[in-house]
Amino acid sequence: MSEDTTQLFAEKIALVTGSGRGIGKAIALQLARQGADIIVNYVRNQEPAEDTAAQVRAMGRKALVVRANIGKLDNLENLFHKVRQEFDGLDIFISNAASGFNRPALQQRPEGWDHTMNVNARALLFAAQLAVPLMEKRGGGKIVAISSPGSVRVMPEYIAVGASKAALEALVRYLAVELAEKNIAVNAVSPGVVETEALKHFSLLSDPTVILRAVQHTPAGRITTPEDIAGVVSFLCSQEAFMIRGQVIVVDGGFTLPVPH
Repeated sequence: MSEDTTQLFAEKIALVTGSGRGIGKAIALQLARQGADIIVNYVRNQEPAEDTAAQVRAMGRKALVVRANIGKLDNLENLFHKVRQEFDGLDIFISNAASGFNRPALQQRPEGWDHTMNVNARALLFAAQLAVPLMEKRGGGKIVAISSPGSVRVMPEYIAVGASKAALEALVRYLAVELAEKNIAVNAVSPGVVETEALKHFSLLSDPTVILRAVQHTPAGRITTPEDIAGVVSFLCSQEAFMIRGQVIVVDGGFTLPVPH
């Protein structure tokens, strides 16, 4: 896009969950770069979240840092309470924070299953309930959820996360229809292999050659970056994407297209 987009989200308020690092941080900084004030959310590591906030403020935007485990409803309610106190409104909600227990199906435990579902899927539904009144004050809004190819493809030891992301994508479709009358657009972005801290939690990716092989099997010639995801999220939050509703946009450089041989 050749036009100046630095003020695309001027005077807009954006909440990005899990925005201390990785994809969430890239999204927060992209939206701030384009004019938005940012609510930075984290659950364990405060220092990276404060660094995100510092970078947002360095751009001349406001930043609020809130610790909240979005898998717990009381934490989620407190997060939105602080948004309401500080800004009294919300324009953009990015449901990015994710978690999960990576085990084969027969080794999954009820606690791990519940935790994964609560953070990855349930949080979107109940966050949307809390976000809608704040967005209605602003005349509408945008909700973008971050999904995963595991929602439709079978990945090793990924059953809980994959099922939670499939539920997430179903919620996106339902919310898109129900919230359209409130001028709230809802979509999802599904990244390919992105080299972030989160990759270290997958035993599949402990092999140092995995990234190299991912590059070799990606038609675009490289793996996806957090900034690639941030760019698409930003577009979905713009007026140009008004007619995109309830869609899952795959951003993987074509990685999931070829049939393995």
